[in-house]
Amino acid sequence: MKRYVLEDKQKSEFSVNRSVFIDQKILETEQEEIFSKCWLFIGHESELPKNGDFKRKKVGGRNLLFTRGNDGEIRALFNSCPHRGALVCREDKGNSKVFRCFYHAWSFNNHGELVGMPGRDGFPEDFNCDGSKNLQEVSRLEAYRGFVFVNFDTHAISLEEYLGNAKEYIDLIADQSEVGMEVLDDPQEYSVRANWKLLAENSVDSYHGMPTHKTYFDIVGTRGGELSKDNLQGVGVDLGNGHAVVEYTAPWGRPVARWIPAWGEDGKKEVEVTKRMLISKFGEERAERISSYNRNLLIFPNLIINDIMAITIRTFYPISPDYMEVTGYALARQDESETFRHRRNDNFLEFLGPGGFATPDDNEALELCQEGFQNNKEVEWNDISKGMNRKQPLSNDEEQMRAFWRRWNEVMVKEPKEVTI
Repeated sequence: MKRYVLEDKQKSEFSVNRSVFIDQKILETEQEEIFSKCWLFIGHESELPKNGDFKRKKVGGRNLLFTRGNDGEIRALFNSCPHRGALVCREDKGNSKVFRCFYHAWSFNNHGELVGMPGRDGFPEDFNCDGSKNLQEVSRLEAYRGFVFVNFDTHAISLEEYLGNAKEYIDLIADQSEVGMEVLDDPQEYSVRANWKLLAENSVDSYHGMPTHKTYFDIVGTRGGELSKDNLQGVGVDLGNGHAVVEYTAPWGRPVARWIPAWGEDGKKEVEVTKRMLISKFGEERAERISSYNRNLLIFPNLIINDIMAITIRTFYPISPDYMEVTGYALARQDESETFRHRRNDNFLEFLGPGGFATPDDNEALELCQEGFQNNKEVEWNDISKGMNRKQPLSNDEEQMRAFWRRWNEVMVKEPKEVTI
């Protein structure tokens, strides 16, 4: 059996075979073993504030309707007419009591129930008594702190068990507001000509930060965000189940409660109010962690929550071994002022947006890797060993990437789980 992931603890070496980024058969196995069996993020409950609200989503290769029914319940419905298979809903978002298929005008309420069809007399009286012609509902939908996930495997473990140690870091984000967090419309969508696993790696890879994004750090320095010896310091943690996080300090401002001089005295006062609220609710230590520390969190396989100079939720799905589609959402406190919302959006777009100082750099790096994999026949292995010689890896080591690959290997290869020496 071919080995894709090699770990030699005695030599502190960890390698991944480059064929996993270019092989169509591996992608097909990933679709079956990962995207059809793992919990996948579909959206945040704040995207559906009113009964009847819906969003059209593409998750794990499936077309879904993310809806809040008239009963207030959030559902995920397969966006495919039971009659002839056409998409029932073509709009990306809206509010509706009924979804009407364009092709033959079968109509469904926002619970997914068939409520109307032309030529009803051409069908038996007991037609659909068993509900088989309703829109099919995704059988597993669960939420944690407002983050909603689906799973296409009816036998999967619960979402809370799946998230495990990652819940601590989701809590640090959800606790930033007393009244809740909200996703800001509309999401940003773009594509990258690279394998999806490269973006999973990149999102928790602090090692590339300074050399790749130096221009951004220079700009932060002009606004009073001085880069000190203590910045960009922290830890990389394997959270289990393939989840991982880097937690570290940085020179930029954080809208939750880390002021920089560019925000002026009014901004300082607002930050101080938020900081006092956090201290009152959680104590000095946790308040400091929420307000001053940055986190890049990976939820296996493809959810990234960047809680840095702004908060972004990012998912990405493979279309082919060398092409992925990416969706990014901004997440914010519901109770922040209009001025701070503006600062947050500026921070988000400047670094994390598709035209920012980070995302185009990252995409270029990933596409260069993908192009370099054409040499795979002669140059077979990626090295992901940095930090294996430390008891506690640093944030700019690669333990968090190794966490992803250990889980990937366990799911994909099954036996043996990994080669460990």
